[in-house]
Amino acid sequence: MSDIPAALLELLVCPACHGSLAWDYEASELVCSAPTCGLAYLVQGDIPVLLIEKARRP
Repeated sequence: MSDIPAALLELLVCPACHGSLAWDYEASELVCSAPTCGLAYLVQGDIPVLLIEKARRP
C-alpha cells in the first residue's frame, strides 16, 4: 500500500474545487474533504492520479 508524505499531502489540492485532500489508507485514495465535492483520486505506485475524469464520484 502506498504512503503519501505529510509534507506533500499539505501541498496537494483537489483539481476540481481546490479543497484539501485526505489520505484514505484502506482504499489507497486521496479524497477531497470539501463537502460539496468529495471526489476520490487513486494513488498508483505512490503517484496520485489527480485527473478529474479518472476520479471516483462519491
